[in-house]
Amino acid sequence: MQKRILIVSQEVFPYIENSNIAEHVLELAKKVKKNKDIEVRLFMPKYGCVNERRHQLHEVIRLSGVNIVINDIDQPLIVKVASIPQARLQVYFIDNDEYFQRKAILKNKNHENIADNDERMMFFCRGVLETLQMLGWSPDIIHCHGWFTSLLPLYLKKIYNTHQVFENTKIISSFYKDNFDDNLNSELINKIKFDGIEHDDINILKKSNHKNLQLIASQFSDGIILEQNYMCKELTEFANNNCISTLQPEENEQNAYYHFYQNFFSEALV
Repeated sequence: MQKRILIVSQEVFPYIENSNIAEHVLELAKKVKKNKDIEVRLFMPKYGCVNERRHQLHEVIRLSGVNIVINDIDQPLIVKVASIPQARLQVYFIDNDEYFQRKAILKNKNHENIADNDERMMFFCRGVLETLQMLGWSPDIIHCHGWFTSLLPLYLKKIYNTHQVFENTKIISSFYKDNFDDNLNSELINKIKFDGIEHDDINILKKSNHKNLQLIASQFSDGIILEQNYMCKELTEFANNNCISTLQPEENEQNAYYHFYQNFFSEALV
């Protein structure tokens, strides 16, 4: 029986160019898909810079129209889909007119965090899980890439964990050097608490910097991966203290991810 891997990334090539994360994620998806016992799908945000005509995106009407409440405001979820023909991969896009119509990705012209990145991140992470519920597609593993996916493990374990689609789902977070120096909106922790998550679970996000976003992702992940020679003492110590499986793959370790995934499958691959 095929296992299902969902790769969720803040960027995926060719939709986002000149990005180490985007290129790495595509290469990873292609490598994993070579194993005939694994089905792979991808999710990313539908930033305004993604050319819908060139990449032949189209809206999935039956998955769109659900509202996600962010900071006590209903925000409509729009789901689009495209394929990467040369890789035979299907990519789903999470879209919303309020958060993703602008051309900028995660930083403005001054290379600073976009002011509402906190809410954009919340919407994207919730949107992925809502879409999977509507699809009825149960991933064995959700593999998250980049800080913009940092809340997905938290939402999976604290809000969506009782849904049958995620009954056997494990989650892995990959961390990169995609750092930022400032903090996200100081109200992030209160906005997350509005979703019904206890203060003690997210206390670390009182200061919503890059390191703390990685730590909150680690706290609710079943495994973590330090990508592209990224070193972080706090993450390594946290993983060791909490017995979280960790991978630091070498550049040419073609099968490292495949073998790491096997630790989290509910039953061994044949």
